[in-house]
Amino acid sequence: MAIQKVAVVGVSHHASRQIHRVQAYRSSGLGNSRHQGRPGPPQCWLDVTAITRNESTATFPEKVAVKKVDITSVDSVKDAIAGQHAVVSAAASAAAGNQKVIIDAVIAAKVPRFIPSEFGIPSREYRDTKIGGLLAPKIRNTDYLIELAKQHDWFSWTGVSNGLFLDWSIRSGRSFVDLKNHKGTIVDSGNEPYSTSTLGFIGQAVVAVLKKPGDTANKYLDIAGVVTTQNEVLRIAEKVTGAKFDLSHVNGAELEKIGDEKLARHDYSAFVEYLQQFLFADGAGHALKPEKSANELLGLKEENLEELIKSIADEL
Repeated sequence: MAIQKVAVVGVSHHASRQIHRVQAYRSSGLGNSRHQGRPGPPQCWLDVTAITRNESTATFPEKVAVKKVDITSVDSVKDAIAGQHAVVSAAASAAAGNQKVIIDAVIAAKVPRFIPSEFGIPSREYRDTKIGGLLAPKIRNTDYLIELAKQHDWFSWTGVSNGLFLDWSIRSGRSFVDLKNHKGTIVDSGNEPYSTSTLGFIGQAVVAVLKKPGDTANKYLDIAGVVTTQNEVLRIAEKVTGAKFDLSHVNGAELEKIGDEKLARHDYSAFVEYLQQFLFADGAGHALKPEKSANELLGLKEENLEELIKSIADEL
């Protein structure tokens, strides 16, 4: 069955981040271009419905259909997604453990495809690491989806892992590079390759998954807009801004120690230190390798890092 009707659930959690993600989906074709009044990508006629919490005060782009639900109720979510061909979960990592209600609603409504909130680093591959321990709810969700796909021949799922959120992290001030104040923080040598993707690139990947349901069913797909290094990003940042950045340095082992100390206090912001070490520490080896990349399967082209950084710098 062709996928045309798509519900995006959880878009008001950390509203600004999630609304940007919905906009990225729509600009990539995950939206009915007839309603937008301009030509869309060829053969991409997808209607989007945003599913948000009853108490949410978030606003959405014009023409996005919105349904409010009790996100803790299977029946409430089921009623909202009835008749959809696919459901995409856009829950933030901190809320990803609550996806079971959404998954159960998807099964109850007999929605044939589900894309869980796996966006970020590949949780399943590193389930036995410290950062994997913090991502355990995501891992359990995918384990559950695997079992459900075995039980129901009409149901399938697709996980998408994209590495670091490139544009969002810079714009939100959570990146190692501060374009506005011309500062940067380098982990170890700064030469460790890491994977990163823009929200638009992730949106393109989701669209491609939905356009190729047979090729992407019951798979965990790793993508990357670009594989780069901290030093390369800072070199480009200095080039496009014309400024010399004030740099500080941190040791990867020290980041792990800080994370361990936080976790011992049940402070789960330890994820920040573990993530920095995971991505940037010398010898981490976690950049997406070409033989594991789903970019070609999904028809994704590498992003232009300099153009992106320049566009963000121009906004500031």
